[in-house]
Amino acid sequence: MIKIGILGYGNLGRGVESAVVQNPDTELAAVFTRRDPESLKINSKTAKVLNVSDIENWKDKIDVLIICGGSATDLPVQTPKYAEMFNVVDSFDTHAKIPEHFENVDKAAKKGNKVGIISVGWDPGMFSLNRMYANAILPEGNDYTFWGRGVSQGHSDAIRRIEGVADAKQYTVPVETALEAVKACKNPELSTREKHTRECYVVLKEGADSKKVEAEIKNMPNYFADYDTTVHFISMDELKQNHSKIPHGGFVFRCGKTGLNKENNHIIEYNLKLDSNPEFTSSVLVAYARAAYKMSKEGQTGCKTVFDVAPAYLSPKSGEELRKTML
Repeated sequence: MIKIGILGYGNLGRGVESAVVQNPDTELAAVFTRRDPESLKINSKTAKVLNVSDIENWKDKIDVLIICGGSATDLPVQTPKYAEMFNVVDSFDTHAKIPEHFENVDKAAKKGNKVGIISVGWDPGMFSLNRMYANAILPEGNDYTFWGRGVSQGHSDAIRRIEGVADAKQYTVPVETALEAVKACKNPELSTREKHTRECYVVLKEGADSKKVEAEIKNMPNYFADYDTTVHFISMDELKQNHSKIPHGGFVFRCGKTGLNKENNHIIEYNLKLDSNPEFTSSVLVAYARAAYKMSKEGQTGCKTVFDVAPAYLSPKSGEELRKTML
């Protein structure tokens, strides 16, 4: 059994706990939290709940530590720190900062003779793999990635920080005409605004100015200013009833051409439709925790991404079973 540790018990940490149950070769050993451990109720009957200050005492009791913090401030600090003590996996998703994060984790993991796999999830992660495979197969072509329809947790949080907002959910929605043009291999050139729209469901605090809040949302740089954005003001009851879940998903396309005169069109499509973004991401994390464990047993060290992990490492099945049942 691969002994799993979880650092952080929010939506992602809870998802990892449930994913571990579904994998017959993994078991949850401990959950580490910055909160008072006594205040944390987990579903596992055998795993320990401990303060993060106790984590170093578990270096020989955990095979892989899955780090479930946020990409903005938690993971850039936590993953390099703990990669020196444990084999680690994280879901760092700030695309522009992945090279820097990789270098920091690689240095720490090599120092501790451990394996660290970063940026594991669906984008980056599964979408990254599909972009890479498609580019290798169809070198002459164009890539397209669409996200949604789904809840963007970062954008929802940005709305909630606006004065006068009690709560909010924001959905990223692909533009249907853009999707159809890509599927038809028209290889369109699409601006940010032409690819996605944003739908916001907002609960106002008593006395808040709806027009002011709507204007602040629509003009927010880096979040909404570059998109066609619709704002719906609703009650708290309606938000809880109709927008309590965290669905997401999206599409990756590669439109390519082959032939001496590029006369034949091909399209590769990968899509996801997720009822729960954090639970799906957690399931990917547990599969890559298995890979980290296997690679460590082979003597590999350092930082890895999904590009560096052979598919067979993700599966609990033997090579013989995979060749017989899936090849």
